[in-house]
Amino acid sequence: MAHCLLNCFPQLPNFRIVAGIMSFFEPTKWYLVYSKSRKEELAELSLRLKGLDVFLPRLVFPSSVGKTGQIIPLFPNYLFTRIYDAQQYQSVLWTPGVKRLVSFCGIPASLDESVVSFLMRHATPEGMIAARCNLKIGQEVRLTGGAFDGLLGIIQEPPDGQRRVKLLMKLLNREIQVEVPMKFVKADWVPSLSSLNIRSELPKSIN
Repeated sequence: MAHCLLNCFPQLPNFRIVAGIMSFFEPTKWYLVYSKSRKEELAELSLRLKGLDVFLPRLVFPSSVGKTGQIIPLFPNYLFTRIYDAQQYQSVLWTPGVKRLVSFCGIPASLDESVVSFLMRHATPEGMIAARCNLKIGQEVRLTGGAFDGLLGIIQEPPDGQRRVKLLMKLLNREIQVEVPMKFVKADWVPSLSSLNIRSELPKSIN
């Protein structure tokens, strides 16, 4: 919106444009910040140093799954912050690591307090949320390492306390049961949240 106003009225003082944008802000809301590529943590730290409320939810994988980068942002490139006035709005835009505020039709995108509070309840004070695999009994999976690399198997039992999975595999026309480390099973990982589909509450741009 500010860009459009500047194009139409180049003589309009910038502070009036900012004031117009700020008329859409609600102090009780959280707003979406879009960071530069892989700069989420820099943006988070920089915003905190400016005294802003910031929340960067991160997904923590068990060390046994062998994933590179055991901690990743839950929503890559996105974090949440509160903005109370025009000065903070300008400050956010010029923060290291920040690319822009997510907006729709020129209006900054906001989230209800309940959405961010839900994520915070399931996170540590540092924003860490444990990841869990979504493997189900009877699901067909592909192995990505070990002696059975590239072969398919059927989940017989979900991962146990030692992060091993029991599979039913067909080898030489015979069905056999094998037990393999979780890191060799291709699986999707999701946050350990309740059954509420939190992504359905977020703007479509981060789903």
